Amino acid sequence: MVALVQTVAYLGLEARKVEVQCQVAPGLPRFSIVGLPDKAVSESRERVQAALSAMGLAMPPKRITINLSPADLPKDGSHFDLPIALALLAAMGVTDAEQLGDWIAVGELSLDGRVVASPGVLIAALHASSEECGLICPVSQGAEAKWASGVPVLAPRDLSSLLGHLKGTQVLAEPERGEVEEAPAVTDLKQVKGQETAKRALEIAAAGGHNLLMIGPPGSGKSLLASCLPGILPELSPSEALEVSMVQSVAGLLEAGRISRSRPFRAPHHSASMAALTGGGLKVRPGEVSLAHLGVLFLDELPEFQRPVLDSLRQPLETGQVDVARANAHVTFPAQVQLIAAMNPCRCGYAGDPAQNCNRYPRCVGDYQGRLSGPLLDRIDLHVEVAAVSAMDMALPPPTEGSEDVARRVAHARRQSQARGVRSNSELEGDSLEAHASPDDEGRALLMRAAEKLRLSARSYTRMLRVARTIADLSGAEQVGRVHIAEALSYRQTIGR
Repeated sequence: MVALVQTVAYLGLEARKVEVQCQVAPGLPRFSIVGLPDKAVSESRERVQAALSAMGLAMPPKRITINLSPADLPKDGSHFDLPIALALLAAMGVTDAEQLGDWIAVGELSLDGRVVASPGVLIAALHASSEECGLICPVSQGAEAKWASGVPVLAPRDLSSLLGHLKGTQVLAEPERGEVEEAPAVTDLKQVKGQETAKRALEIAAAGGHNLLMIGPPGSGKSLLASCLPGILPELSPSEALEVSMVQSVAGLLEAGRISRSRPFRAPHHSASMAALTGGGLKVRPGEVSLAHLGVLFLDELPEFQRPVLDSLRQPLETGQVDVARANAHVTFPAQVQLIAAMNPCRCGYAGDPAQNCNRYPRCVGDYQGRLSGPLLDRIDLHVEVAAVSAMDMALPPPTEGSEDVARRVAHARRQSQARGVRSNSELEGDSLEAHASPDDEGRALLMRAAEKLRLSARSYTRMLRVARTIADLSGAEQVGRVHIAEALSYRQTIGR
């Protein structure tokens, strides 16, 4: 007899159906797992044996074979423990194999038989919904699984309670859906004194989803401005929140099934590796650019990142996704992020500062800014200088306009973008860009002169139109005009020259 239990293997944000087949046959006692298991799956033998022993069940003195089908699909992760244990129990006659036919099981087993959390339960629940099956998962992740609508969920605390439910001797309560987290406290723009140009650029970036680079001396408020951005961005829609939560589920970052409507804000250190930033590793996992999906990726001290690491962001910034290719897997993660970067003008940080001299100017500037490739800078829509703040500015009272006022204008501009069929103006392209961002005659003439003088690439030209469309939305204008093109051009500096 062969007992069958369904589970899944994760490939990026995709769940692939896996059938766990268990055969107990006469022969010398042996417990083997086949079907391209990794180290964690192979170690399931010890955990399953210990869990059954904790329940008072002995392993049959026979040849036990577990096959994970399809056999050519790599299997990794501890979530195979529970389906392997259930398939073995069904093959031993402890539970009814037919009862498990309409369920997908995921979960790790502890040595005392408890079912403990494993990453990716939300992905498994969505897969179960598409297959019209129920899901068996750890009790700590039942709230997470319930976000997949219409899926029956069994969330046992341990293997004994699950068997009791299947036999009808006890009933497991249906878990409740997880809570929606309240927005965390963020820095208010009222804390930023001076820097009116930078605050205006930050508002434009938030309204259109544009990438922004801030250049200024140490202590000028670049990091403070970046920390204000989450407070002026609109909340995630329900569908967007589910997208973000799927990435967090695969990364194991969802706690107690709580889903947030706030946009992600990720700020990796400049020592981050390429795999940490874009995803990968021995077991392919999403990187920072995917964890910031539909949110903000803040890179402080931009030139201090390794150049190959920064250049690995070029494709995600253009396509909105990361393709991680490995010998045994090809995984795609979403990466629609808004890049906010900050840097000093040179290594010492004081190039162009009238109060302090850069001793190696202009070589210091060229060497430092030369660490950034032209193609990467070409993908950043707004370049803005953040001047040093004087003591006189710090002594001024706080500004009257704060994040709440700016957030209302940003939300209005985003609604206009959505009326055009895109999430933000940064996604306008092709016929949609021509229809909605085409400037009037005076604006087009100014843009053509600037494009020729600044030698703008086709990408820069397109991004300039998108920024101008956002500026026009913030001002309430129907068509992009000369004044909107002029302001967009003012944020297009060419650094490193």
